Amino acid sequence: MKPRAAALAVALALFAAPVAAEAQPAGKLYRIGVLANALDIADGPSFEVFLDGLGKLGYVEDQNIVIEWRSSEGYYDRLPALAADLVRSKVDIIFATSLQPARAAAEATKTIPVVFVVTADPVGQGLVGNIARPGANVTGLAAYLPGEISEKIFQLLREAMPNVSRLAVLTNPANPVHRE
Repeated sequence: MKPRAAALAVALALFAAPVAAEAQPAGKLYRIGVLANALDIADGPSFEVFLDGLGKLGYVEDQNIVIEWRSSEGYYDRLPALAADLVRSKVDIIFATSLQPARAAAEATKTIPVVFVVTADPVGQGLVGNIARPGANVTGLAAYLPGEISEKIFQLLREAMPNVSRLAVLTNPANPVHRE
């Protein structure tokens, strides 16, 4: 399983387990808001895994869930309006695919649960209070944490690939975490 697909599956479990445990009334139609930067958010293989995982838990699109897809099409400045639109649509949960969508969703609502996936340094970026107990209505998966953890990652890379003399890291200069 690809790392992004695995992260989506874990995020799905974060969402679905509490919903299943609460024994919601039969026939309820859940509204899931997906907020992303990508152009093809509903067509990518990662979201096939997301939908398959929901299906395995008994959630089927257009039967007991409706997914509201929103994409900024790569323009971060559109995210706050898209997040506000999801809030106005009265979704039950917002699934944010990276840092900027997560930040926009967290700023748009303090009551609707926001689950982010593969977000870098959610504590340092102010999304959550800490990793163990995020608090508020925002939770998710961290792909990178600064300091000792990132140093440990590079140490493990050196041990796994001792003959590698150079390592390239691709980043997005518009992402504040990548500038650090």
